[in-house]
Amino acid sequence: MNDVGQADVVLSGYGPVGQAFAGHLAEHAGELARRHGVRPVVRAVRASTAQCLLQPGEPVPPRPEWSPLGPLAETLDRTGARVLVQAVPSSPGVRRQAADEALLALRRGVHVVTATKSHLLTHWRELGEAARAHDAMIRISGATGAALPAGDLARTGLRGLGCATIRACPNGTVTYVLDRLAAGDPLPDAIREAQRRGIAEADPTADLSGADSATKVRLLAALAWGWDPASVRVRAQAVDGSGAAAALDALSRGRRLRAVASARADQPLLVEVRLEETEPGDPLYALSGPEKAVVFGCQEAGDVVVSGGRSSPLGAALALVKDTIDVTAPRLGFF
Repeated sequence: MNDVGQADVVLSGYGPVGQAFAGHLAEHAGELARRHGVRPVVRAVRASTAQCLLQPGEPVPPRPEWSPLGPLAETLDRTGARVLVQAVPSSPGVRRQAADEALLALRRGVHVVTATKSHLLTHWRELGEAARAHDAMIRISGATGAALPAGDLARTGLRGLGCATIRACPNGTVTYVLDRLAAGDPLPDAIREAQRRGIAEADPTADLSGADSATKVRLLAALAWGWDPASVRVRAQAVDGSGAAAALDALSRGRRLRAVASARADQPLLVEVRLEETEPGDPLYALSGPEKAVVFGCQEAGDVVVSGGRSSPLGAALALVKDTIDVTAPRLGFF
């Protein structure tokens, strides 16, 4: 590609995912420009109480050198940013802030790329309306499976294929834990090992309760079928102390226990998460360790399966990189 434009980015959130995102762009800027015809550049980083503005190519300075946090509108104006990237935690405490920042950006014609889930569940329609009204785009790959491109399939890749069902293991932590239970580990040991390997959060409640899996399928169903995630009912079965016996029993019959999140187009606004025994040949059976998979049932077209994807801060960061390129790269010819 001959013409390479710069896409200035404001990054909101500088935890492990935000740091991995900024680091990857800095390290691979030239390669991204050559391959995709756009050079995303972080021009500002915002955290809860402080921010820093950067010149192109300038590294993010140590936190003590940052300035007090200013209004987002001012930061967008000073940087001329084309994209707001959100890597703040998906917690109730920051939902309102995440929603307000995304809406402000969209209403200024700035694209939003987010790995944050909380405000997508509560402000989906408002965000969509703001994007359409101001010719902006929203991309949420980082919120639907990190490096797994399930969101891209649900959003555009399945158009016209008649997708009727979604069946998924979109949470790598719970899959890893269930496999450790099948290997004979007690539940507390399986959780500790997942945490030691960096697979599980310090608080794995959302993973083991089914809440995280349900959230991701709510978002995939919203992309595929236009559901409002705020209106979706969830029925979830948690992984608890009884899971060890169930996992061992399934293994004794050549099966693997999986926490399967599912939705059906003919059962609107319902997502279920259940512990199911899977058999050889099932894409969910084949998962290893913290891998994830989504099976889109497409009637005449057959099942469309996407699996793998790194469950880590880097995996989520790469999803943000991919989405940033998607909303800024030239759209000509085959691209």
